[in-house]
Amino acid sequence: MKFKSLLLGSAAGLIAVGGAQAADLPVKAKAVEYVKICSLYGAGFYYMPGTDTCIKFGGYVRADLLGNTNSDYGIGQGAPGGANNRLDNYYQTRARMDFNVDTRTATEYGVVRTYADMVFSWDSQSVTGSSPSAFSTGSATLGLYHAFIQFAGFTFGRTVSIFDAPWQSYPAGGPDFLPGGSNNVTGVNQVAYTADFGQGITGSVALQDLTTAAGGQSNLWNASIVAGGVGGFTSASAAGAALIQGNYGVNDWGGTRVPDIVGAVRVDQAWGLAQVSVAAHNMHAAYFGTTEITDHPADKWGWAVQGALSIKNIPTGAGDSINLQAVYTDGASRYNFQSLFPQSIFIYGGSGIAFQSIGFAGIADGVFAPGTGIDTVKTWGFRGGYTHNWSPNWASSIYGAYAQLKYGNTGKALICSNFVAAFGAATATCNPDFNLAVIGGNVVWTPVKNLAFTADVSYVWLDQKFSGTIAGAATANAAVAKPAATYELKDQGNLQLLLRAQRNF
Repeated sequence: MKFKSLLLGSAAGLIAVGGAQAADLPVKAKAVEYVKICSLYGAGFYYMPGTDTCIKFGGYVRADLLGNTNSDYGIGQGAPGGANNRLDNYYQTRARMDFNVDTRTATEYGVVRTYADMVFSWDSQSVTGSSPSAFSTGSATLGLYHAFIQFAGFTFGRTVSIFDAPWQSYPAGGPDFLPGGSNNVTGVNQVAYTADFGQGITGSVALQDLTTAAGGQSNLWNASIVAGGVGGFTSASAAGAALIQGNYGVNDWGGTRVPDIVGAVRVDQAWGLAQVSVAAHNMHAAYFGTTEITDHPADKWGWAVQGALSIKNIPTGAGDSINLQAVYTDGASRYNFQSLFPQSIFIYGGSGIAFQSIGFAGIADGVFAPGTGIDTVKTWGFRGGYTHNWSPNWASSIYGAYAQLKYGNTGKALICSNFVAAFGAATATCNPDFNLAVIGGNVVWTPVKNLAFTADVSYVWLDQKFSGTIAGAATANAAVAKPAATYELKDQGNLQLLLRAQRNF
């Protein structure tokens, strides 16, 4: 019995020791899912851990110093840039970060892609009045340039327009305001489909939401003058004060009815590319007055057609290129005077016969008033640029643009009727048509990969068709501290400068 007890006790002790040792053994760790390179879609893509989706991050950080613009490389016009007095800024600054996310997943229907591009900016302030001074908000702003899904040839969301040339409005760098074609670099909401016919030939159709917000459709002016504030301008004086700021009527769009219908055919080859684009644009006005019973003009369709050509690797050097485009619009002016172009312009200057001179211009899709339909506005323009690479670290470009706008007979008569009522016809001639030209060039130094320093200079010339002199109370412009005085109606020019440092990642 003693021996049996000894055996059982020894066995129990061994079991207890074995259990304690088993508890001390390390537990096998779960396999770590390392981030793997995805080589399916080019450099920079990685597999999202645990998925078959590839993702890529990118963007840039940019610092701008602008001279004589009062905006980020815009025309020095309006309030206060066009004042040419103590209110306008001699320089302007901007800091910006761009961040984009690209995801792609292979499926039995082809690649499913999502893409988003966000920009965060801080712009310096501008004076918006005097005595006491008021200032624009110099604070951080968020922009969403792209946010779309691509699947089986379809694109859903916000991105550039299929109407645009691939270089947008920058045929060789340059400012944001070049006319001569469309530019939706900040994106437009749309549904698009692209078919690939092979040999570099593609065709696209889209429905685009070109709304009345900044960068959307141009003005649709109600040019009536009705006492008592029932639609249009409330008086001849109010009309005159608006006219000299490039506002030829009260902007009077109704709600959305039909999106813009856009189509494009493009050929991409080793030598470059060629593209033809067309667009149809619905003009849907609100009312002649402020209520339903004042009636309204019938809807009208505008349209635009554009051609673009790029020639690459020309004999002047490897990587050199020429980009050209031309456009014609009728009732769709934003496809020429594009999304970053101001739709109302005024610039003051010197004069030998008056207190000062002023040049102004207004852009619209159409003009109407009680008793008329919508009279469409016709424009045409072109722009182009040439880029030459002197070495892997140095490049320079030259560019130019020219555009013309003409009002129809009815629209011109309505605008000039308001002009004569405000300023008379004895000393001035009314013609709201205008031409605008831009020429410029830049030098880019790239000391290391993805870091560039740019110096860009451009000159814009406003060839407006008003002539003579105007005077009276309506010439006062409180927005830029201009008194009621005699002003000469005269063409104006502006020289602007951009200095930029940019690091892409």
